[in-house]
Amino acid sequence: MAQLECAGKNVTIDNDGFLTNIDDWNEDVARVLAKREGVDELDDHQIEIIKFMREYYKKFQAFPILNYVCKNVHQPKNCVSEAFVNPIKAWKIAGLPQASHINFETVDGEHYVLDI
Repeated sequence: MAQLECAGKNVTIDNDGFLTNIDDWNEDVARVLAKREGVDELDDHQIEIIKFMREYYKKFQAFPILNYVCKNVHQPKNCVSEAFVNPIKAWKIAGLPQASHINFETVDGEHYVLDI
């Protein structure tokens, strides 16, 4: 576990970089988590994606289907992969808990599909 300082607030992440308390999340925390994941700047489209992922998780306690995310934020069907490369990276930046049962596979390093 590690502590991160985000705009004067300390938050805890686990050893894999996931926020331990989803209620600690805000956009400042997202920006710090993004930098840890190699995303230097979060643009409005990326913020929109991660906010939708958070809302979906709070409602269903599940990872949303990626095309469903893109459709609901009115972005191209591969928006999550285009914005974050790996969907798990977006999940981390959204401050959501580690989901050990969720895995994604890629054949080309750009497009990911849920591995079930």
